[in-house]
Amino acid sequence: MPPTSSAFASASASAARDVHGALRLTHTGLIRAAGADAATFLHGQLTNDFTGLGLGDARLAAYCSAKGRMYASLIGFKHAHDEFWLACRREVLAPTLKRLRMYVLRAKAVLSEADASIALLGLAGAPAVAALPGQAATLAVWRKLDVADGAHLVRLPDGAGQPRWLWAGPAAAAEALLATLPALPLDHWDWLEVRSGVAPVLAATSEAFVPQMLNYELVGGVNFHKGCYPGQEIVARSQYRGTLKRRAVLMHTAAAPLAGQELYWSGDAGQPSGLVALAAPAPDGGHDLIAEIKLAVLEGGDLHLGGPDGPLLERRPLPYPLPTDATA
Repeated sequence: MPPTSSAFASASASAARDVHGALRLTHTGLIRAAGADAATFLHGQLTNDFTGLGLGDARLAAYCSAKGRMYASLIGFKHAHDEFWLACRREVLAPTLKRLRMYVLRAKAVLSEADASIALLGLAGAPAVAALPGQAATLAVWRKLDVADGAHLVRLPDGAGQPRWLWAGPAAAAEALLATLPALPLDHWDWLEVRSGVAPVLAATSEAFVPQMLNYELVGGVNFHKGCYPGQEIVARSQYRGTLKRRAVLMHTAAAPLAGQELYWSGDAGQPSGLVALAAPAPDGGHDLIAEIKLAVLEGGDLHLGGPDGPLLERRPLPYPLPTDATA
């Protein structure tokens, strides 16, 4: 059964009240894909639809191995008619770019990493709403707005009730925008990301998850009606043949988890039952994390971090329902 959420929601809103402002996303980089075939190339490599991507759209997507395991996760959108920008955690960007380039072959598409002239910012909360164009506040999740100075604004899923945006554009314009907003610490941004329930793929978790293990099909990251891509058969089989036995959940602990750290369940303490996908310090103490776990552990028992006798983990409600919760 899902955990009760009323007291948690109240405490969450209180903790998030001062978590707002802007920061440079130094841990995130940008891949540029340009050319007449850029859309069809990306469409054939990623889990989401890029041939149907409009100028006002953005896409969460995974880049998978032939076994359906996620090499990386990306947020993609159009910079121009034949040019796409793909935000990706910097620690997996270089191998992702190298692997994608291997499959360009004769396609009219050029892939490169954006240089320092392009900046990525994270924006959150009421100060960002006040500083951005009026349409930003009503922008739906995974929609994009073109703003001043040739920059782009992508609405991200809320974190702990706080609206969030990814801003991408010229470095000079980024500095001007940062000067108008409170500074947001990176730990606070990461906490909002954890609390959004959408975990990016990191170096420690690359090739660890099929997209559904991180709930990507629940948050707009997988399109099951598009054509083939690496790992598509495995991803589709997990969806339609009921073979998925693992999911991502939100948890809290007094310890400091690390991405890639194993979780242990009291019902089967002899082997790991889960893996930390993303963790961050919580403003009101302890640490929140997104963890991928076996569905069996949701039936009862205790979860521990790092070993059978490690720190206790407490499940917290996600901002969206899991299929197991909805049918419980």
